[in-house]
Amino acid sequence: MDQLFGTDLSVVPNMVAYDAASLDLTTKLRVIRRPRPGEPDTQTDLSLVEGRENIAQALLLRLLTPVGSLATLGHSDYGSRLGELIGRRKTEELRNLCRAFVLEAVAREPRVEPKAVELTFEPLAEQIDNFVLTVAVQPIRSGGDPVSLSLEVGL
Repeated sequence: MDQLFGTDLSVVPNMVAYDAASLDLTTKLRVIRRPRPGEPDTQTDLSLVEGRENIAQALLLRLLTPVGSLATLGHSDYGSRLGELIGRRKTEELRNLCRAFVLEAVAREPRVEPKAVELTFEPLAEQIDNFVLTVAVQPIRSGGDPVSLSLEVGL
């Protein structure tokens, strides 16, 4: 089933994203060769993410990347508009704009259904200068549970 979601390099060092199954995306190295007696140390390579972790990382990277910043690489629609919220006063209208930007980014992720399963804000966990939200998405090629990602959006 993990092959349905693909495999990517783990590229979110020092960041943790948990889905409904508490999957951790903290960067780790993977062993590619253990030493034999008398050989140099174990060889390692960058860690990979697969399955549900891959979906969570893909969504996290899409939400953190400003839309248009990869246009020179041929990906002008990749990213989100969440960066446009920085420096603005926190209001309900801004919360709704944050919701719209997240839903717009989810709709552009090709590995998940275009409509989020759930998007909830956690006002009790928020400060005056942020929004805290959880978004759940349904992977396209899976009949399994949705993948959830919690995110703090600083203003």
